[in-house]
This record gives sequence, structure tokens and C-alpha cells, in this order.
Amino acid sequence: MRILLVKTSSLGDVIHNLPVVSDLRRCFPGVQIDWCVEEVFADIPRLHPGVDQIIPVAIRRWRRTLGRLATWRELAGFRRRLGESDYDAVLDTQGLLKSALIVSQAHGRRCGYAAEAAREPLAARFYDATFVIPRNVHAVQRNRWLAAAAFDYPVDLPLDYGIAAPPIDSGWCAGDRLVVLLTATSRDDKLWNEGHWCDLARALLDRGLTPVLPAGSPVERQRVERIAAVATGAVVAPPLSLPQIAALTARARLAIGVDTGLAHLAAALSVPTIALYVATEPALTGVYGSGFVRNLGRTGAPPSVAEVMTVAEQALR
Repeated sequence: MRILLVKTSSLGDVIHNLPVVSDLRRCFPGVQIDWCVEEVFADIPRLHPGVDQIIPVAIRRWRRTLGRLATWRELAGFRRRLGESDYDAVLDTQGLLKSALIVSQAHGRRCGYAAEAAREPLAARFYDATFVIPRNVHAVQRNRWLAAAAFDYPVDLPLDYGIAAPPIDSGWCAGDRLVVLLTATSRDDKLWNEGHWCDLARALLDRGLTPVLPAGSPVERQRVERIAAVATGAVVAPPLSLPQIAALTARARLAIGVDTGLAHLAAALSVPTIALYVATEPALTGVYGSGFVRNLGRTGAPPSVAEVMTVAEQALR
């Protein structure tokens, strides 16, 4: 059996789809699983040994360069690659028009959410088989239930993200009492107060722990450098790729982050994880795992430093 999974973005959504691979492998030994994903997130399914081929797509980049001939050549090349294989099934767990259009270019039985269950109902028109999956359950469960319905296997399999972090040269960060602090997110309204991060970092240092602060953009790096400047002993991480961040996080005693895909990555790696919510609701898309995971705060009611430290101490025990 050969299956193509289509889950292109965002980072958290791609991570939420990893258990589908584990479920399929458990139920169909020997199955070949390919995955179509945005090029910037392709390193996530690569962490799962059950994924055979990654088919990167660049919708985000192509949208910005539609006037260039090179873009249309890339698009044609992507369509050719997608059409090269015959699949027994093509499963779209995204439920968007863009993902459904990708599914329509692949060869195989096309499966996805029914119109009343899809995030964009029009997507359902592109599937050969559709399934009604409740919308009021966590995204991880929705993905797994959709796959279970499409391939007729039980929905109560143990949760397994199935990923392992690669080795990393982390000579820049010694010790084994690390706490990864994920301060950055895609929207400014989801940021936790910078002063709170400073207080939290100092509280962790007082308990003999080493806060480690990854950063991507220049703005993010300036923020973590300001935090480290007032929390002597905190470590600002060098620029890291997604696999390197995974490897760093896997070493940590605890990960604390805002509403960001990297917090979901920590939970998927079975690292004790605390997610902080400021402008979004965690009920359906919060961190989710079989280990210690806690979602704190909600829209308009961010958690306090004291609340976070109370839960952090529970996790560390």
C-alpha cells in the first residue's frame, strides 16, 4: 500500500499530523507513506522514520513571485513530481482549498473532510470520499480520526508522534539542567510580556536551572539578548535550524513557550511542556501529548509568572 499525506502548513499543524504516520505504520506494516508539505517545514516529517518521501511545495513563496517565469517552471515541476506516483489513497488532513487543489493533482483515491467538517467547505468537492469528523475536538484527534475513518482502523490507538531528535553539537550550552524558553511567535498579540520572561528566567536560575533562549529573526534575537542581559546565566542560542532546535529541546528538562509551533514540537518530543496563551484559546489547538503538557492562559487573560513557576515546579518534580 502507498499513501500520500497532504498537510502543508503551519508548523504546529504539521506537527499535529505526525501521529497519523505512526497510526498508519502500526495498522499497515510495510505501507509506504509520502508527505506533501511546505518546503520551510519539510524538516518536521523528516524526523519521523515512518515517512518515506517528502514532496516539498512552496505555495507561500510562489504567491509572492507569480510574475516570474521561474515560479511557473517550479510549479510545473511540482505537478509533474506529484503525478509520477500512483497512490492507493491520498489523504488531505488540512481541509483547505489550497490543500485540496494539491490532492486533485495526485493519482489515487482522494480522501478528506466532508464539507461540514472542513475548514473551507469548498475543499470537499475535490475528494472521492469524505468523512464527518467533529470540529470540537483537538486538532491531533481530528487528524487521527479522519485517517482512521478513511482507512477503517480503530480510533483508540496510543498517541505516538513517532519522532526522534537528531544529534547536535551543543558545546555552546553545557549542563543537563536546561529549560528552553520559546519567546517568539508569529503574531505580536500572542507575545508574553518581556518583563515576565525576565522574571521567569531569574526564577529558574535561582533554582539551579539554565534558561536557553533560541531566536530566529533580528527582532527575536534582540528580545532574548535583553532578557539574558538581566538574567545573568541565561544562554542565548546561536542561529539554529529546525532539526537543531529539536535536538536542543530534546535535551531540556522543560520547555516553556508562547503559542508557537516550537512548543508543539517540544510536546511531540515528550519534553515536559508549558504553553502560554495571551490572545488565543488553547482548547482545540493547544499543546497536546502523552507526557507532561499544560496550557496556561487564554484570550485576554495571560498567565502570571507565579502561575508559570508553580506549574514548572510540578513538571520538574
